[in-house]
Amino acid sequence: MKAIILAAGRGTRLRPLTDDKPKCMVELNGKPMLDWQVDVLKSQGIDEIHVVTGYKNDKIVNPAVTKHENVRYATTNMVTTLFCAEDAIQGDGDLIVSYGDIVYTASVLETLKNTDAPIAVVVDKGWHEYWGTRMEDPLSDAETLKLDGNTRIIELGKKPDSLADVQGQYVGLFKIRADHLQAFRDAFHAMDRQGTYDGQDFDNMYMTSFLQHLIDTGWALGPAFIERGWFEVDTPEDLSLAQKEFAG
Repeated sequence: MKAIILAAGRGTRLRPLTDDKPKCMVELNGKPMLDWQVDVLKSQGIDEIHVVTGYKNDKIVNPAVTKHENVRYATTNMVTTLFCAEDAIQGDGDLIVSYGDIVYTASVLETLKNTDAPIAVVVDKGWHEYWGTRMEDPLSDAETLKLDGNTRIIELGKKPDSLADVQGQYVGLFKIRADHLQAFRDAFHAMDRQGTYDGQDFDNMYMTSFLQHLIDTGWALGPAFIERGWFEVDTPEDLSLAQKEFAG
């Protein structure tokens, strides 16, 4: 098993902490968020770790990772960033994909590892209380995540009309099973480069739009259910909250 961490963005909402470093190198309780992720991955036996960089590429330093650079980071989004490490999207082991601005416990990763689906997606069932500590109206920032029973995700990443549209929250952490890695690559390359995806052009497509495209073309995305155990750091307020509550 291997992992790719997506850490190319500017992190403008986290300024001034990201004026001289990328988001993943901002410290949480004395340790860069990247190091938190690397330590958790290694604790679960995942030693091949790739990081896709962009903004302040030279400031991303960790001897345990292999770096890939998205030189177009300023004009592209998450999916394009992921495929800057396409040579790592192959092999005999499963692949973990993680956003660079989250931290999570070993138990979250273990749940993901043990979820058997072509693509397993971490889904936080305890998202609402957490969102409520981050913003006045949790629904304003939430995204849809709809399930067919408890076995398949049928929609994610849209604007919800009500809490009923959010049966859990996508956290930016998923796993592609080894026997589907080539098909995952093929699906990306078969997409229309001139198309529009949730209002974005191909280069700026959201990861949730790509995952929804896979669902719409017949892929089975299975939920890996958790109840918290992770934090997203978008703003200085998010960082303060995580520092108070996250112990790794």
